[in-house]
Parts: sequence; structure tokens; C-alpha cells
Amino acid sequence: MRIGQSVDIHQLVEGRKLILGGVEIEHNKGLLGHSDADVLLHVIIEAIIGAMGLGDIGKHFPDTSSEYKGISSMLLLEYTYQLMKENGYQIGNVDSLILIERPKMAPHIQTMRENIARALHCDVNQVNVKATRGEGLGFIGQELGVQAQAVVLLESIRR
Repeated sequence: MRIGQSVDIHQLVEGRKLILGGVEIEHNKGLLGHSDADVLLHVIIEAIIGAMGLGDIGKHFPDTSSEYKGISSMLLLEYTYQLMKENGYQIGNVDSLILIERPKMAPHIQTMRENIARALHCDVNQVNVKATRGEGLGFIGQELGVQAQAVVLLESIRR
């Protein structure tokens, strides 16, 4: 078994879509980034890469590469699954957290879990997504950005 964890932050800006967990969410601001800036998927990807001891998300999907400009982070998660499979691992579980003031995440969490489970070829019960607010405090509470955190457990498929 291998454990990986990650934290990521993206700025909220006007003129961008808000995409979290592969779900486009109606909001007046979206996340700034080189790809679609799906901060939730980014932390899950990086936690998986870290659990395998293979660096970080920037090593595999550099934000200086035009290949990844505007790319769906769902595709990056699918590429990460292939990397995980090639290295002899499968998901044990994913536990993740979105820190965002608005909008409410509850209506979208089940779809996020399903999207993540589908990309990682695991059961939806192996994927947990939680959300909390900043209660008006800091960059989250002031709606300047969104933070996400994830911990993953990988299991070896080589026996």
C-alpha cells in the first residue's frame, strides 16, 4: 500500500468556468489556470502521483506546455489512471475536500464522485468528496480562491 496527499489553490476570476470534479457549476466566477483549473482533480492527480513516488503534477503535465492549455482535467485524471496501472497500482480509496465559500457543493458531490470513480476505474464508494466554507474568513471566505485537499491510498495489483 502507498499513501499520497496533496493541496492546491486556484484563484477565482471572472470570465472562466467553474469546474470541480469534472462538473461545470453555475457561478459568476471560475478558476484561473493553464488547464480547465479543476482544483479538485488536480489534488487527486497529484496525490496519486505522489503515492507512487513519481514527483508532482507539474512534472507530468507542465503548465508551460501548450499540449495542456485548456485541457479537461478529467483527461489528465484518465492519463494518471494509466500511469497508475502501468506502475502496478489500483485505487484503495480517495478522500478529498473542497474549501469554497460559494456556491454550495452538496448538489454536485455525487456526480463528482461518479466522474472520479469512472476515470480511476474504481467503485464510487472508494471515492469521497467533502466540502466546507471559509465562513467569511481568509481568501476562501472572501471568495478570492478555492482550495482542495486529497489523500489517496493505492494498493498494489502485483501479487
